[in-house]
Amino acid sequence: MFHPPRWLATAIDVVLRAGEVQMRHLGGDLQIDKKGPIDLVTRVDLEVERMCRDTIAERFPDHGVLAEEFENDRTGARHRWVFDPVDGTVNYAHGLPIFCSCLALEVDGRPEVAAVFDPTRRELFTAERGVGAWLNGAPLRVSGAGAVLDALLCTGFPYDVHETVDEVVALFAAFVARARAVRRLGSAALDLCYVAAGRLDGFWEQRLHPWDFSAASLVVEESGGLVSRFDGSSFDTQCGQIVASNGRIHEEMIAVIAGSPPPAAGQGRAPNRTT
Repeated sequence: MFHPPRWLATAIDVVLRAGEVQMRHLGGDLQIDKKGPIDLVTRVDLEVERMCRDTIAERFPDHGVLAEEFENDRTGARHRWVFDPVDGTVNYAHGLPIFCSCLALEVDGRPEVAAVFDPTRRELFTAERGVGAWLNGAPLRVSGAGAVLDALLCTGFPYDVHETVDEVVALFAAFVARARAVRRLGSAALDLCYVAAGRLDGFWEQRLHPWDFSAASLVVEESGGLVSRFDGSSFDTQCGQIVASNGRIHEEMIAVIAGSPPPAAGQGRAPNRTT
């Protein structure tokens, strides 16, 4: 598919401007509200999402927008921008500098271009389907770890963790028992970008929304990694769950999730790569 240059340029423009707003208000009066017991929203989430929606409406009036804080518009549009104004809102509200903004353009439900910006480290992750993925303009490549035992993994906890704590902790414990180490950073988009950059070897999380991983899943794929559902089947941004890896450890991660023994060494990649 041909990607007009202004698609990726728009994604980059929006996330960079989002980062400016995030940094301007960091540590200030964020006017924090609750959407649930542990699910927060700040004035920055709302301000940044309005900016994104205004930008898309001006540049691409026939495109839809799906974002975290306001209702989806143009639900039947083939072209849909999927946006998270602050991924890692709880971190942001507490002043913990692990957060970002992320924007993808999906065409017929599949992300085609993506941008993720971490303003605290000035790191801009970008991707274009079939072309590649980059960090501040330099090509990205996943790690070479060949086994979970040699892997640094990461996960996230869903907002209903108080009701599902046994399930979440059991899976976390299963990976802790197998991996070199497991981290929990609080931003699914950055976790995925770190897989793409080779800083992490794998990531899993469930009960996610499209804006949590649409952009960053493309960054992983275009860096040579794999993404799938928990059972290894094909990933899509509506499925609510993701396993992402460097590809080499993907089958073993799926086996850990399933509670089955890992595949024998040398059996290769999981077959269900998103195309």
